[in-house]
Amino acid sequence: MQEDKILFAEKVPAGKRTYFLDVMENHKGHKYIKLTESRANNGEYIRSTVRIFQEDFDKIFAGMDKLQDFIQSNTPPTVSDEELL
Repeated sequence: MQEDKILFAEKVPAGKRTYFLDVMENHKGHKYIKLTESRANNGEYIRSTVRIFQEDFDKIFAGMDKLQDFIQSNTPPTVSDEELL
């Protein structure tokens, strides 16, 4: 069995968690996104993975745009250290 090919990979360290964002291609040439969260738990690493298939990209990206719009309009601006002085 042929393994899926990684076309692009991004590792995002985030405190106790690490996120892996991969664009994959299967043996038929179909692309998908693989999102993996890895976190330490009592010396073991727990991984959770979600696959988003190419036919759903537009729907997922539209949903993510809505999430970003919501967060940007409902999150108070942060105050920098310089502004506090």
